[in-house]
Amino acid sequence: MSELARLYRYVELLRAHQSLTGQQLQHRLEVSKATFKRDIAKLRDQLNTPIAYDRDRGGYRLDNQGGASSLPGVYFSKEELLALLTIQSMLDTLEPGLLGSKLRPLRARLDAMLSKQGLDPEELARRVRLVHAGKRLLEMAHFETVAKATIERKRLAVVHFNRERGERTTREISPQQLVHYRDNWYVDAVCHLRKDVRSFSVDAIESAQLLPTPADEIDSASLRERMGAAYGIFGGEPKAWARLRFSAMRARWVQREQWHPQQKMQTLPDGGLELQVPYSDERELIGDILRFGSDVRVLGPAPLKKRYVATLRAMLGQAE
Repeated sequence: MSELARLYRYVELLRAHQSLTGQQLQHRLEVSKATFKRDIAKLRDQLNTPIAYDRDRGGYRLDNQGGASSLPGVYFSKEELLALLTIQSMLDTLEPGLLGSKLRPLRARLDAMLSKQGLDPEELARRVRLVHAGKRLLEMAHFETVAKATIERKRLAVVHFNRERGERTTREISPQQLVHYRDNWYVDAVCHLRKDVRSFSVDAIESAQLLPTPADEIDSASLRERMGAAYGIFGGEPKAWARLRFSAMRARWVQREQWHPQQKMQTLPDGGLELQVPYSDERELIGDILRFGSDVRVLGPAPLKKRYVATLRAMLGQAE
């Protein structure tokens, strides 16, 4: 029997009995007294299993009064602990306070386990850094309400501010999924006002009320097809394919990028790169194209090229 299987067996036995003496556990697991003591210490100290010695019964029992799980799913190696700590640090940086109260007990356990292996959790946390660009401020209470409705499959009454038109509308929506995209949170939902699936920026939701009405459901495949068929955060069926040509120098970066799951790339004889991506709304696409300055050319289609040129001329006019 492997060590991990043996440790699980301790928990199974203690779950099935109010208490068992040390000798009973040793006999059933066929281990020596020394191995038994090491196992109990590992279960308590490294795996945080709530094993208590009941003096009245003269045996060991599981103490689940604190609601803790009796045994984690696996025994974590040093490398796995480091990976978990890295994920925790990334979540903290991604959205401070988002999951802090929920993950704080886990973080304390990870820190304790790492310390026992001679590692400094605080020093390790300082080695993980995320740099945000264009991150918008988020009302945490609204995010939590949206997340709760999404998970519990309930409708929401929201007041949404459309920044492009400068308008506020009251809507009832059926949230389908939360999306973290380019440092900001969105909720894909059925909008019962527009009778269509829309993507709402959570930071543009000025109020959110959880409703008792069950949310309308869209199957996952249909939602992916509807919201992921075109480039960027804007959903809908693609209306065309953009054709972009990058210089040989810029191609060194672009050839490793994924703009869209269905994108097409072709390396050119001069070392340049031609990229094709489907899009339904050119606003975000043009913004990304502009980032590359003179290292990119818009080859087509004609409406995209026309709007891109108009944008460049408007920018040039403001610079004069």
